[in-house]
Amino acid sequence: MGVFVYLPLVLPLTALPIARLAEQHLHPRRAARLLTTVAVILASCSLVCLGLLVVVGTAQLPGNPLPDGWSDDEVREAVPHDAFAGKASILALVVVTAACGFTVHRHYRFRARAHRALAGLRGDDDVAVLPDDVPYAYALPGSPGRVMVSTAMLASLEPAEHRALFAHERAHLAGRHHRLLLATRLAGCVNPLLWPLLGVLVYSTERWADEEAARVTGDRRLTARAVGKAALVSRPVPGGAAFAAAGPVPRRVAALLGPVPPDRGWPPALTPAGVAALVAAAGTTVSALSALNAAVALFLVLEAATPL
Repeated sequence: MGVFVYLPLVLPLTALPIARLAEQHLHPRRAARLLTTVAVILASCSLVCLGLLVVVGTAQLPGNPLPDGWSDDEVREAVPHDAFAGKASILALVVVTAACGFTVHRHYRFRARAHRALAGLRGDDDVAVLPDDVPYAYALPGSPGRVMVSTAMLASLEPAEHRALFAHERAHLAGRHHRLLLATRLAGCVNPLLWPLLGVLVYSTERWADEEAARVTGDRRLTARAVGKAALVSRPVPGGAAFAAAGPVPRRVAALLGPVPPDRGWPPALTPAGVAALVAAAGTTVSALSALNAAVALFLVLEAATPL
């Protein structure tokens, strides 16, 4: 098993080059999906290897996590062990579990509050207008999802810009962006090296929604104006929704004033984005293989050492 059990804990570093280059060279829809997939796979491998380190590192300790059938002294001696790594892994697993639990709880608590606030409110189709002097707008996922917008936000925009705003928020719902953001946020809780991907994903999902709004309205300048004005007047969403981030607005406006980004599946190999994508893919593959190798190696050791 050896070094393979540690590799998935550091291989998320291979995803960092593609994080920044993806937002510049890939269509935002493809960038968002690519980054989320890479983050989830790398975090899963890190979690598997963290669990293996707990087993390997605590094999010699009383109350170790090995099943009762593997509690024989000879079996314990056969399992490679590192007391420091085992104890550190136990602490890390506790921290990871608490961080993930807090993130999920905060996410669904806000959703529950927002849906309760909808009781008795009137809205057209999937749009709910909240009487509030604080300007904000966000997409509230659920069954069904709703576009939440305050009266102050509507008053800050022209009627033509309302359509762009609603199309932007509906694109968040249609693209299930809250799931991508939550998955990447949890991946960052598992392995802090993945946190930089979250900021890029926020930008990519916002750009994805911007492009959908521009397509629906047929006017990129109108959409850019609506995005800019909404950002200038908006205030933080009450309660702090993890799926209601605005992203770097000046860059979004500049992108909307430019041409439609090319919707290609994979960047050319001989470009910086192509090389970064290959590095990320290689790192993700090696991480998965390392986790599998470590798990299989531990299983074979325990199987061979288990008394009949």
